[in-house]
Amino acid sequence: MPGPSPQPTVVTAAARAKPRTSSGTGFGTGPRAVARAPLGPGTLLWRHAADMRSLLPGAAAGLMQLMHPGIGAGVNEHSAFFDAPFDRIHRSVPQIWATILAPDGDARARTIRDLHRAIGGTDEHARRYHALEPETFWWAHATFTWEIFKAAETFHPGALTAEDHEQMYAETVTWYSRYGVSMRPVPADYASFQSKFWHVCTKQLELTPAAARGLEIAKHGSDTIAVLPVGGPRLDRAGRLVIERPLRLLTFGCLPTIVRQRFDIPWTPLDQAQFAALALANRQGYRMMPTGVNHWALRSMLRYIGAHTRRERYQPAA
Repeated sequence: MPGPSPQPTVVTAAARAKPRTSSGTGFGTGPRAVARAPLGPGTLLWRHAADMRSLLPGAAAGLMQLMHPGIGAGVNEHSAFFDAPFDRIHRSVPQIWATILAPDGDARARTIRDLHRAIGGTDEHARRYHALEPETFWWAHATFTWEIFKAAETFHPGALTAEDHEQMYAETVTWYSRYGVSMRPVPADYASFQSKFWHVCTKQLELTPAAARGLEIAKHGSDTIAVLPVGGPRLDRAGRLVIERPLRLLTFGCLPTIVRQRFDIPWTPLDQAQFAALALANRQGYRMMPTGVNHWALRSMLRYIGAHTRRERYQPAA
């Protein structure tokens, strides 16, 4: 594991208002400057991303990615999502989490960026899209940022303070900067991030074919789709019996209310009660797991899945 890094510095609102250049603690100049903070072992984002609970809202984050017109179209045309939707998760998450947790996170992030250079085309409504279009690429990252905050707020005991929110958001900006893409879409602070995130959820997301497929699987499951990345059909069937109901609760329960309402996703008071009980069980259960064991388990799982899915990762056409 990498050695300890300097403790992050909280960037205050007053400091964010000062002009900055990309060589300082922010991007751009004037009031549009975006604060960022050091990212490494011991920082808020690193600690939360290294926690098993960071993955619990992942299915909801993935569904909101598929609802973005550009991402949905790219997944539809450049992957085998309809035949093996969980394979995309198994291939992608270890790589993306490594951009936070691995010592060479910057290099890994640029590799991920480069894999997206050839992903583009025209969707079913004759709209052109490209994976590296700034707002499209930012939305994919924004859902992961939202995921880690959602996990912290829902599945961890206690609560993040206002300063914690600003600090961890500044660290997610540093995380995003590792991809080496345009910083233009990045909101300046956590409040601006929330505002933009809810605007996209309210006005821009749509039921793309890929999102419709994802919703159908989340609602009803599928006997023909492998859920686990390894273990064979027998283990996969057993795993499906164990995780399908909790997975539905986690997927729909973590979704923002406005997304459930816009897309008529069924959610009853009983569902809400069961989701609350599941969240409580996680908050209490993880108290008994030593933090070191928790972090080791997550890193080991990601390394194991990453090693077994390396050959199936997306390779752009020559």
